[in-house]
Amino acid sequence: MNSLPGQAETRTGLGQKLLAIPRFYVAGFRSMTVGRSLWLVIIIKMVVLFGVLKLFFFPDFLETRFDNNTDRSNYVLEQISVQPTVINPATGEEAHD
Repeated sequence: MNSLPGQAETRTGLGQKLLAIPRFYVAGFRSMTVGRSLWLVIIIKMVVLFGVLKLFFFPDFLETRFDNNTDRSNYVLEQISVQPTVINPATGEEAHD
């Protein structure tokens, strides 16, 4: 839109609605009092769950089993590309291609 000198460009319709969405959330987060402390608790909890617990309960499986990246990538490729076993429901035997 072209505006005359000294006049601010105004948006109408969809553009105004799209700009209103982030303004709504920014204003809401700025006016929070209890919400800020709750968000802090949530963030601390996520750091504990994903950061600390991962160190103790989820060891690096590939790092401990393989010596180099080539062996690790070959293992992952084998695991994700294994053909499923199809069993014929009528006979109960494995179907062959």
